[in-house]
Amino acid sequence: MSASRARVVVLDYGSGNLHSAVKALARAGADVELSRDPATVASADGLLVPGVGAFDAVMQQLQAVRGDELIDKRLAGGRAVLGICVGLQVLFERGIERSVETEGLGQWPGTVRELESPVLPHMGWNTVRAPEDSALFAGIADERFYFVHSNGATDWTLEGRNEATRPRVTWSEHGEPFVAAVENGPLSATQFHPEKSGEAGIQLLRNWIATL
Repeated sequence: MSASRARVVVLDYGSGNLHSAVKALARAGADVELSRDPATVASADGLLVPGVGAFDAVMQQLQAVRGDELIDKRLAGGRAVLGICVGLQVLFERGIERSVETEGLGQWPGTVRELESPVLPHMGWNTVRAPEDSALFAGIADERFYFVHSNGATDWTLEGRNEATRPRVTWSEHGEPFVAAVENGPLSATQFHPEKSGEAGIQLLRNWIATL
């Protein structure tokens, strides 16, 4: 590994887009490893948690490899974590999908539910509204990103104690506004798929890697 390249682990827990995430991170300039080994996960500069499918299935898969504990330990030590798609959704307190309510990881307050839109899933390219001080969207706030989901977080209530700890929340809209990305200390996440979002998505990953 080059000393100038960040080492990122993609959490290997059975989610469907693991290898595309690995390839995208490598394109973005990281040294990437697919692993669920606790020591490997703990020592990495960054941990990426992808997610495809239903909220409850992703939670079961995460818990089966103790991914919830691995994420908690990293965040307790101020170590960077990036969630993608359902990997964002499970960071909230709970998810409701097809009348099934599932407890999430509880890093953020709130419930993920089905979007109120005449067309679901929300599939394709969409714009975002990012804060001016966003690190993830530096230089790409006007770009489009690729979404595939029916559920989302439509409320954000967590506030920081001061400006330095204030979460940076990015929004998009499909029938109603929903959280498209969050930057909250060492914990970041995107509802869209950077690995499917062309050069804009690769640049977002570069921006995240630059913070590690």
